[in-house]
Amino acid sequence: MALFGLFRRQPPVRDLGELADFLDAQAAFVTQKGIYEYARARAGHYAKVLFREPMFLEAVERSRWSAYPIGLVMVTELVEGILRAHMDSDRWRAVGALCGLALSVFDRYPAPAPLGEAAWGEARAELARRLKLIGLSAVKPAKDIPEPFAQAYFDLMPIHERLRGRDFPTTRNYLRATMCNIHEEFSRRADVPILTYALRQEFEERAP
Repeated sequence: MALFGLFRRQPPVRDLGELADFLDAQAAFVTQKGIYEYARARAGHYAKVLFREPMFLEAVERSRWSAYPIGLVMVTELVEGILRAHMDSDRWRAVGALCGLALSVFDRYPAPAPLGEAAWGEARAELARRLKLIGLSAVKPAKDIPEPFAQAYFDLMPIHERLRGRDFPTTRNYLRATMCNIHEEFSRRADVPILTYALRQEFEERAP
């Protein structure tokens, strides 16, 4: 999961390899940052102690890998919304290639130990199902993309549900704000005409 180095000056996104790296890095960022910050905030002064506990670290690993597909589908939907204005009548080819690219990003990672093969396979199947829904409705504002996913993401926090209190709105607002930042980042870095052309070409090359 590509997270480190995210804050360095980032290069343009001009080909499918760079687009895949963008999806990966941003999906990791939006999910991991929220999990770590929430756990630290809830632990308060005991955060340093808590983050040295093996059982808690295992719970964090389980949470971040379980949340990664949520981040990946949200970022993919955001990217599709930005690219759509430059897609022609064959846009479904580009959308299909983009969703295939997102699945290939997921497939970079073997089943994480805290989840296991079966759970990781189920996560992939659910990701594929969610990706198929991308492009079926009007483009959403970036801040609205997390709405269908926010509760599922919050439920994955590595803190017992009795200790979470009324924190869901805060977590939802974190996702909304972060997706707005990712929208700005991609809009600034992406060479949209080249990417849409590359996605259409990718679909045609893979078509039987």
